[in-house]
Amino acid sequence: MARFVPEPPHEHGRQSLPGVLLINLGTPTAPTEQAVRAYLREFLSDSRVVEIPRPLWMPVLYGVILRTRPKASAKRYAAIWTKDGSPLKVHTERQATILRGYIGERIRTPIEVRFAMRYGSPSIADAIADLKSCGCDRILALPLYPQYASSTTGSALEALLAACRRVRNMPALRFVKHFHDDPGYIGALAQHVREYWIQTGRPHHLIVSFHGAPRFTLERGDPYHCECQKTGRLLLEALQWPSDRSTIAFQSRFGRAEWLKPYTADVLRTLGERKTERVDVVCPGFVSDCLETLEEIALEGKAAFLQAGGQAFHYIECLNEGDAWMKALTSLVLTNLQGWLDAPTDNATQHRARALAMGAKT
Repeated sequence: MARFVPEPPHEHGRQSLPGVLLINLGTPTAPTEQAVRAYLREFLSDSRVVEIPRPLWMPVLYGVILRTRPKASAKRYAAIWTKDGSPLKVHTERQATILRGYIGERIRTPIEVRFAMRYGSPSIADAIADLKSCGCDRILALPLYPQYASSTTGSALEALLAACRRVRNMPALRFVKHFHDDPGYIGALAQHVREYWIQTGRPHHLIVSFHGAPRFTLERGDPYHCECQKTGRLLLEALQWPSDRSTIAFQSRFGRAEWLKPYTADVLRTLGERKTERVDVVCPGFVSDCLETLEEIALEGKAAFLQAGGQAFHYIECLNEGDAWMKALTSLVLTNLQGWLDAPTDNATQHRARALAMGAKT
């Protein structure tokens, strides 16, 4: 195999452009056992996701998990699949399209916007190739994870750099590490929740649920837990919501190891046993609805709460393509593109200036 992927055809005089690459986790191509197995194979083979030594983990992955888990997971995906496909991919693609339009309304510099999945399609490598083919020589990567974790943002950035190692003419790169306390993001979250409450009334208890992570990641220096806590605190402050009627919790525990606590499932059961009249759950760690929100929270979480004795359960959907969020995302992108948005000098002008400097006649 060649060391470098082929470069797009060179066009003299073509204007170079900045590009924006939104990166999300990924999804199976279909809610089928075969498609889920392929997705899980890639996802669970990532050493940033599962930090068990490879010689110990791979026999478990191939000998147990990939034989037993895909069938059950496929049923879960089928429960939330839409006519347009996976909710995560649908929302991410729409966000990229809307973002390009919003940027175009605010600046004159042409910008290309693409999206990619860390696992699955479109891949990060394919998205980079696409941006380069459009003339992008500088790329801003924005993983759509508000809170940094090695297993999410870290993995996405590692994959980005790995893809660029196979590029001969590498683009200039920037990336957004996190935006857990970005005022626009917090403001969009608070506005989204308030608008939901205007329509439905307010709950007796609000759970702010984030995706979980093994406890040892915090002990080894991963900032994820701290950033989740800050996002939760800022959101509750923006909502002016009392702390004694809210809980910041963590979902999606996997395996036997201790994960970040409290567990969302345990909190829901406890509140149900207390006969809480109404619980609302919001998931600020996801900007797009997906399996972990639509199935694990909206379906499984609701069932657990009601079965334990709770009376009413409300899941507040993710930001998705909400106007406040898309405006906040646009501002976040433009802030991180500063210095790349000056009126570009096209290659023809550069060649002419170079020739004049060398003594050519006008």
